Amino acid sequence: MDGWATHRDGTLYPHETVITWQAPPIRIGAGATAEIGYELSRLGVGSVLIVTDPNVARVGPVRRVRELVEQAGIEATVFDEVRVEPSDQGCEEAARKLADRPVDGYVAVGGGSSIDTAKVLNLLHSHPDIPLRDYLNKPIGAGRTIPGVLKPLVAMPTTAGSGSECTAMVALGITDLRVKTGISDLRLRPSASIIDPLNTLTMPPAVAAASGYDVLTHACESYTARAYDQRPPYPSPAGRPIYIGANPISDVWAEKALALIGTYFRRSVLNALDVEARTAMSQAAAYAGMGFGNAGTHIPHACAYPIAGMVTEYRPRDYIVDHPLVPHGESVIATAPAAFEFTYPASPERHLRAAELLGASTAGVTVRNGADLLPQTILDIMRDTGGPNGVGSFGYETRDIPLLVDGAAKQQRLLVGCPRDVTADDLTRIFHASMKY
Repeated sequence: MDGWATHRDGTLYPHETVITWQAPPIRIGAGATAEIGYELSRLGVGSVLIVTDPNVARVGPVRRVRELVEQAGIEATVFDEVRVEPSDQGCEEAARKLADRPVDGYVAVGGGSSIDTAKVLNLLHSHPDIPLRDYLNKPIGAGRTIPGVLKPLVAMPTTAGSGSECTAMVALGITDLRVKTGISDLRLRPSASIIDPLNTLTMPPAVAAASGYDVLTHACESYTARAYDQRPPYPSPAGRPIYIGANPISDVWAEKALALIGTYFRRSVLNALDVEARTAMSQAAAYAGMGFGNAGTHIPHACAYPIAGMVTEYRPRDYIVDHPLVPHGESVIATAPAAFEFTYPASPERHLRAAELLGASTAGVTVRNGADLLPQTILDIMRDTGGPNGVGSFGYETRDIPLLVDGAAKQQRLLVGCPRDVTADDLTRIFHASMKY
């Protein structure tokens, strides 16, 4: 029967029927940092590389983390040269520089950039004979499976954004192609995560905002992704991707994240010392990470990769960097309103529910007149928190759209998660609509 496949139990099904869901062990709460020594001892490591960026090393908890690790009888070395929004070349250079410092494990202290860099260093040091490009998602790379185990890695986020402490993927800028892509493999998931909201209190407003935009889009995209049972059956368990689509388990985490964002996001940006709000956003980042890390993302993240990869001049507020940079959260939120207007017809009730969880009123709203509710809710949040006023805010002009579309179209691993089939013409319209709000 065309379009049907035989399940492993011999039954014919027209679609996938199995849900998979995974996350690392998590310790979350104020003061959780103190348990890093215990966690590493439990993992059986005798030496670790602490991976962080210069700014976190200067104002964050790195010194205390090192002291706690050494108090547990574990040797610690600090690498504090992580590049914000890491690239393939930067990670390869770091791996070469650190090749003569063998360790038993890794501790990532910082935002998604530090956690992703630690994942890549672990990969390159564990399997030094395989080029990094081989692992990159197709069509940019070969999409090679990691051939064996990696060393233990404990993630300790100092931002509330990427959710990388919960996921089995990394995002990297590809220097020669001026685009971003990722590596997806279950072996990349951290061995454990320690999420201490007190470590996020040093985030300045624009960093807190950009981090929160990432949480918001993670939750919205995973919640509206093409459902797991609206996809063809996979030929084997090994053929099932990490991103399986919206499902009842990831929905729970996405909904909880959206509710926390709706209540606490603005507060967390406007007052860095609002510990309740910063705690809630740390929870939201982890919950959204557990949701999208299994369900996946779609259009906003696909569009974000060329936006970040092709930037030439933009320097974000509150980021101390020596190179042009679009923070990941800003790059994903810039096309989100137009993207969710496009996806609305595929699941109106989910779009309306997401808007409601974010704080919008649904009084008088129907499926027929509700297409702009989620986009407008996102725009309101962006304006209240000083977000970008569209893709044009980063220096792009209409003439750049064909290149942006080409870069987004390469992100097929993400675009297959869109609840509607999306073409280059659709992406073109989304970028046009996103140039200025």
